[in-house]
Amino acid sequence: MRALLSVYDKTGIATFARGLDELGFELVASGGTAAHLEAERLVVTRVDDLTGFGEMLGHRVVTLHPAIHAGILARRGFDDDLADLAKHGIETFDIVCVNLYPFELDLSEEQAIELIDIGGPAMLRAAAKNYSWVNALCRPEDYDEVLRELRSRGGETSLETRHRLAATAFHVTAAYDAMVARWFAEGGGGLLQPDLRESFVVAFDKALDLAYGENPHQAAAYYTERGAPTHLLSGVEQRHGKALSFNNLNDLAAARRLADALADQPACVIVKHANPCGVGVADTIEEAYTKALAADPVSAYGGVVVLTRGVSAALGELLGEQFVEVLMAPGYDDEGLDALSRKPGTRVLQHVEPPPGWSDDEFDYKRVRGGLLVQEPDVTADERDAMRVACGAVDESRWEDLLFAWTVVRHVTSNAIVIARNGQTLGIGGGQVSRVDAVRLAVEKAREHAHSLVGATLASDAFFPFADGIQLALAAGVDAVIQPGGSKRDAEVIAAVEAAGAAMVFTGRRHFRH
Repeated sequence: MRALLSVYDKTGIATFARGLDELGFELVASGGTAAHLEAERLVVTRVDDLTGFGEMLGHRVVTLHPAIHAGILARRGFDDDLADLAKHGIETFDIVCVNLYPFELDLSEEQAIELIDIGGPAMLRAAAKNYSWVNALCRPEDYDEVLRELRSRGGETSLETRHRLAATAFHVTAAYDAMVARWFAEGGGGLLQPDLRESFVVAFDKALDLAYGENPHQAAAYYTERGAPTHLLSGVEQRHGKALSFNNLNDLAAARRLADALADQPACVIVKHANPCGVGVADTIEEAYTKALAADPVSAYGGVVVLTRGVSAALGELLGEQFVEVLMAPGYDDEGLDALSRKPGTRVLQHVEPPPGWSDDEFDYKRVRGGLLVQEPDVTADERDAMRVACGAVDESRWEDLLFAWTVVRHVTSNAIVIARNGQTLGIGGGQVSRVDAVRLAVEKAREHAHSLVGATLASDAFFPFADGIQLALAAGVDAVIQPGGSKRDAEVIAAVEAAGAAMVFTGRRHFRH
């Protein structure tokens, strides 16, 4: 029995090799791995002694030799394969343990080229291809399980185990190649600009197993994108509560993105079903929370709450009075955390590092049947200087309301309408198939919670195709509107706003979110 060991990450390799040695395996290892094992007083056959060639081209050629690859790929039940081995004096390998060079997207050109692993993936893929006879290991976490099975089965593993290891190996090599391809496609070394290539390759690593998906009958997990500078839970510590669920994470993603856009001031975002139901900004975080909750207290029940400032004892008491599924904040006073901990179900999260921004150079993708929709992210800030006052007068305080409503509406499912005043959402209409229905819903939500709309501001994520939707809002008391403009009937819409004595700003850019 023989094992081939060639690992960059040497975690646990000496213990694994010692276990193989005790089972009677001959250990064959490449340079760095051989030196590591010899330092642990293990007897090792070096690869260059096996092949008759030393390392070549500055370590670029080490294991690319028939003595290695024929020993891995030979089919034990094929007489011709065994005859070829006998002719050339080559012995088979039963275990191939390989892990790959660490390759990241932020490498310089010189670093990246040298960390493109050739021999490692070749050996690993060969072993996985020949899983009927060979164990392909590439993760230290598999070492103990394989050793236990080898000990219990007299130095062998089951076909099921070898098949599972092969599947892992092919996933590892595919993800590695995806990172290399992405480095080149996204301008590695500063030679190219990121673009939409003929093929789109990404790799994801499992971060969490989830109890279930959107519904209890759906299995689910949370994966992070390999190479992404940050992910949803980067720098986040859970301080209290149950494990995060699929729906928790989906809502948290929506809430964090909007909160990030408001992070320069005390702000509170409450999300249900991936849509904000209450948003508030104020001079203090306590007031911001009070505004967000009052916007729609019914919908806020069981919501995800993200705050841009820390939780005091007083705010902890206020939050503890509500049913909150997930709470995220930059920090917590001890008394505030104690108050929140009285609710065993509330998942309390804290940034242990500054919350990450949203990168402008990462693509967004959405799964559709049999494919993927890929686009640049909608993260570019809308500049006030690029907006145009279409009619009416807009003073500085009104600009604040307009820009606040416009920020929020970008994060509501289309068709989207947000009505706001003084840093507080009053009514939100999202996910409607008609823009006039979105306005009607926003107005009804505001009235449901006794919010006066006199002097309120309305934001629409896309233009009004007709004047009817905007007339509905104007009749309810709205006197300022912000929208992209660009409709064939803009003149009719402007006339309706002017007739009501209201003001309207055209942004020149829409923000659909589906």
